[in-house]
Amino acid sequence: MKIGHSYQQYPQKFYKFVPRSKTLEFRSINIEGPKIIEPKVFGDQRGYFFESYNQSDFKSAGLDLKFVQDNQSMSHRGVLRGLHFQKPPFAQGKLVRVIAGAVQDVIVDIRKNSPTYGHSFGIELNEENNLMLWVPPGFAHGFCTLQDNTIFAYKCTKLYHPESEQGLMYNDPSLDINWQLDDVQLSGKDLLFAPFKDFTSPF
Repeated sequence: MKIGHSYQQYPQKFYKFVPRSKTLEFRSINIEGPKIIEPKVFGDQRGYFFESYNQSDFKSAGLDLKFVQDNQSMSHRGVLRGLHFQKPPFAQGKLVRVIAGAVQDVIVDIRKNSPTYGHSFGIELNEENNLMLWVPPGFAHGFCTLQDNTIFAYKCTKLYHPESEQGLMYNDPSLDINWQLDDVQLSGKDLLFAPFKDFTSPF
């Protein structure tokens, strides 16, 4: 018995090509640029499947992006990382999501000519809602983990460049960020960021 026929050898009646429907929904927020992205999740008794990135859907939403680096971190409850950004010409756009656990994800608009300069936006990303957030260049970004063993992943449009990294003080009163946890852990580097009133944006 001959086996190993290629797919193309079968008569056309055995298959039909149909246009794919979009599997990612893009929603705007009250700050121009960032997007909340909700994937279409296919689940059954075995588990689930979803597309966490699809170039065609992103282009249809006006986001023609080139990602060059993927990052992943694991943090215990109460770890706060941020608020970070990289200066031009190494400014990063980030597509962020949670694989396991939950975070309070926060961005701050630091584009000097933006009508929402200095405004913040926060959203909970977790393993249940599968939401993602597109953070364009010109935003400071940070997150606080709400559960132990939280795995956070993000795609970047520029490579990490340590000399270009800067940040904002996470609890600056003028940013009016309502962090869900009072007792948080930060790196020594993140504790040294200056207040917003002393900040000169490079964007």
